Amino acid sequence: MSEHHIHMAGHVTERHIIRAGQGGDRDVFEYALLRVVPRVERGECINAGVIVYCRAKAYVGARTHLDEARLLALDPDADVVGVRAALGAVEGVCAGGAAAGQAAQDDPGRRFRWLIAPRSTVVQPGPVHTGLTVDPAAETERLLDLLVR
Repeated sequence: MSEHHIHMAGHVTERHIIRAGQGGDRDVFEYALLRVVPRVERGECINAGVIVYCRAKAYVGARTHLDEARLLALDPDADVVGVRAALGAVEGVCAGGAAAGQAAQDDPGRRFRWLIAPRSTVVQPGPVHTGLTVDPAAETERLLDLLVR
């Protein structure tokens, strides 16, 4: 089933409606962007990563990409090394194992919820969004390309 929607600019888009039980082999996933806010008082940010969680596949993953030139354009004194370390830590927690530290003992859902909780003024998670996917790892890459790079 699909619906047609007309946007304010007059463009017609088609939106597919998926009802319960009609998702086929796709699973629900959640994702949040990681934003870098070098000067909180200015409110400017760049997207620097994405975290994806799929309960059905017991998957949590993160991919990051820091555009140093854009970061330094917002704040020439930005702590690039510190931002890279914070982004790397998020990827480490998602990967599990020794890189995740204490979080390695948690299930993927707990790690995702912990990662999307605000804790830093410079590297901040955005709001959580949902979607349907067959392959959450491929979705992580797709979202990184679409929203970050």
